[in-house]
Amino acid sequence: MKKTVLILLVAIVAFAFKPYQGVVGKMFPAMTCENYNGKQILLPDVAKGKITLIGMAFSNAAEKDLKTWIDPLYNTFIPSEKQKEEDNPFDISSINYDVNLYFVPMFTKANQLMSKGAKDKIKKESNPALYPYLLFYEGDKTYKEELDFEQKDVPYFFVIDKTGKIKYATSGSFDEKKLDEIIDAVSE
Repeated sequence: MKKTVLILLVAIVAFAFKPYQGVVGKMFPAMTCENYNGKQILLPDVAKGKITLIGMAFSNAAEKDLKTWIDPLYNTFIPSEKQKEEDNPFDISSINYDVNLYFVPMFTKANQLMSKGAKDKIKKESNPALYPYLLFYEGDKTYKEELDFEQKDVPYFFVIDKTGKIKYATSGSFDEKKLDEIIDAVSE
């Protein structure tokens, strides 16, 4: 009995922080964001023709978990100048993925009132090298239904194919297994 309860508990915890996989195969919804310079960017249109990885956070708690992903995703998918110069097929660290990468803090409903200060704080605390990968969403639409968000306090990640369809979805703080699954989705 204890074993059955333990297995059930592990299964519930394992799936509690994953977006519903029913979004896989659906088009990523149109979302107007703003880059760090204030220029309007339309997702997924700006990314069409290229695999795109989007990380989204709806709250301060989610933003903290989103930050656990920034370095691993940036270091995996954005080639350094050294990697761009070296094209060594025998060095796994020199793999250059042709991927768009965006981190999107979401300011919806009441959070819109605090967006200016929060955006300024995020920009101030972010490495300037990350600015091209940082987009801000501000609006009334939460995308909860379209993207099957269950919790606002965890970040959500989507791999979008070249046509704008969702290939893979996950959520929560960083772990190697999730990163490996993202790499697999990008590499397919």
